[in-house]
Amino acid sequence: MSLMKMLARGTVVLADAAKKLQTLQVRLTAGEVKDKVEHFEPYGLTSNPLAGAEVLTAFLGGDRSHGVVLVASDRRYRVQELKPGEVAIYSDEGDKVHLKRGRVIEVVTETLNITASTAVNIDTPLLTQTGKIVSQGDQIAGGISQINHIHGGVMPGPGQTTKPVPGG
Repeated sequence: MSLMKMLARGTVVLADAAKKLQTLQVRLTAGEVKDKVEHFEPYGLTSNPLAGAEVLTAFLGGDRSHGVVLVASDRRYRVQELKPGEVAIYSDEGDKVHLKRGRVIEVVTETLNITASTAVNIDTPLLTQTGKIVSQGDQIAGGISQINHIHGGVMPGPGQTTKPVPGG
């Protein structure tokens, strides 16, 4: 059995990501086009490759009627500045999640939306932030509500109030 019949390089023409197992239309060497080729992906990771992404397609037993894409890669957008042992998830728009050496996670994107059904918990001895904080709700700091707190020692006129009352 010839390896040439079992493995083929090619490019993505079209992806159909709307199914449980994504299928691709691929253009293989010598202009051979295959439709509905199953794209096997690692558990927990998925992508919708762009037209022109490169694929490695396997034809089990050399049967060219049923192929599976083992991997789809896109060198046009691949993150190249990785040090040995580092990992990155990236998109064609320049977004990336980079797991760097020293146990650092770098997220590069224009807008980061985090949606959680119950809570977002950050457990760290120091939280540093730059830029504005915009909130549509109340913030509680040291047990004191930013919106609903009360002040003691309120005096009429130009006098100053005391600090907010805890629990208020």
